[in-house]
Amino acid sequence: MVNTTVQKAAEGALDPALRAAIVAALGSRSLVLVGMMGAGKSSVGRRLATRLGLNFTDADTEIETAAGMSIPEIFALHGEPYFRAGEARVIARLLDHGPQVLATGGGAVMDPRTRDLINIKGISIWLKADLDVLTKRTKKRGTGDRPLVDRLKELLPLREPVYAMSDIIVQSRDEPHDVIVDDIIAALPKHLELPEPTR
Repeated sequence: MVNTTVQKAAEGALDPALRAAIVAALGSRSLVLVGMMGAGKSSVGRRLATRLGLNFTDADTEIETAAGMSIPEIFALHGEPYFRAGEARVIARLLDHGPQVLATGGGAVMDPRTRDLINIKGISIWLKADLDVLTKRTKKRGTGDRPLVDRLKELLPLREPVYAMSDIIVQSRDEPHDVIVDDIIAALPKHLELPEPTR
């Protein structure tokens, strides 16, 4: 028997009934994308939000708006601990506004309180990417807006065990971002315990 849910997702056309079922099952929870810089959280997140008819929020953009300066400026002027404290406050506020697709910064879930809030108010989705993919993508984009880009190799093994606690894990790879979105949508019905579609 063909799983029509997965088939629809793979074709890129989301069945309106499936979309409605996913959004209804989310309730006020957010789909929270986690993973390293370069994993594609913002690009995939925007497409996922569009496909599901939800708002997309980028936590880093919200942090910059709240601080009135860029993330590199926050790091340079105040240091990483100050940035992390602000990041935790902003994510806590954003999680009150679900359902939405929320892209978080690479280190956000290293804060246990942020992790707990995501567990309560969201569904975490780890965009897992290999070091070579992350390195290629971050080099392509430049390092000016990513203060920790030079520490990718050092940070990845420290963060991966925490990312691995996510509700859903999807491999982010050298494929069009819509393919990664398809993978997420295919995984959501099972996680949300939606009934199998009737034929």
